[in-house]
Amino acid sequence: MKDQARSKLQSSYYTRLPKVDLHRHLEGSLRVQSLIEIARTYGITLPLRPSLKALIQVQPDDPLTFTSFLSKFQTLRMFYLSPQIISRLTFEAIQDAATDRVRYLELRFTPVALSRLKNFRLGDVMDWVCVSAWQASQANGITTRLIASVNRHEDPELARQVIDLAISRKANGIIGVDLAGNEAEYSAEPFREILKKAKDNGLSLSVHAGEWGGAENVRHAIEELGADRIAHGVRVLEDERVTALACQRGVVFEVCPTSNYHTGVFSDLSQHTLKRMLDAGLKVTINTDDPGISNITLSDEYEIACTKLGLSHQELIQTIFTAVEASFQTPEEKKTLTERLKKEIQAI
Repeated sequence: MKDQARSKLQSSYYTRLPKVDLHRHLEGSLRVQSLIEIARTYGITLPLRPSLKALIQVQPDDPLTFTSFLSKFQTLRMFYLSPQIISRLTFEAIQDAATDRVRYLELRFTPVALSRLKNFRLGDVMDWVCVSAWQASQANGITTRLIASVNRHEDPELARQVIDLAISRKANGIIGVDLAGNEAEYSAEPFREILKKAKDNGLSLSVHAGEWGGAENVRHAIEELGADRIAHGVRVLEDERVTALACQRGVVFEVCPTSNYHTGVFSDLSQHTLKRMLDAGLKVTINTDDPGISNITLSDEYEIACTKLGLSHQELIQTIFTAVEASFQTPEEKKTLTERLKKEIQAI
């Protein structure tokens, strides 16, 4: 009984912590119940077996591979049927983050994925997300900024269109771009000039690298693409030279422990490199990636980091403030957020 009480007390601590999430995908943050309601309303036909939940969330008997994980998104793409649905899903994703005491959220979304089913105009989709994100932030007391995501396994012309539209929507909450997608089989090189244009026009850059591909992809993202942050990057330790480069440049890593396990990067969660990355002097943050698909919260990830991956509470708190400094906010906004988080943490 004492062990159970202690466990509950620890879980309560992680729940009460104020949080910062720099790496959360809108399309991977959807509520199962909302999707059930949408399916009924719009007559979406889905297989009776497995259940909808099994189609969109990682299950205990699922193979832990990136192909299995990505298959969940194929089902989710069946739901982007109207502006109202996209707006609702955006609002709920931000509302769920706020409920988990996330104070600052950088929500990345993929306009091409949201637009494809009904051939919506990319600019319209981006506007729906921007408006709903602002409304959700105001209603739930959370600061949200948006990152427009493009995939390296898709046509670079699509990425160019998205980035041009993102540049014109900086005043509407879009502060960065993200290169995501299948890094194991597709090079980021065709996107070099497109991403440079984004940076030259005031957008910050996050690049998925060192997750399904090795440390060389991290080096390329830093040296060739000018990445401000590395999404995941958990394989950086495979090359000492790349690790040293990242330390020297002060590049920040957006680590998502449960997602890295679910996509098969690590065969066991205990093998995760988060603690070793910190010990190597790398700047590390803890994030959710796709909380709807992995059925987690950021509180869960904080708890896993301490109870399964060996972080001390002090190290956990440091990752939160590292996330503030690495956020794509202005210096003034970072200072305000830092002061707020310090007061809240001291009050716990």
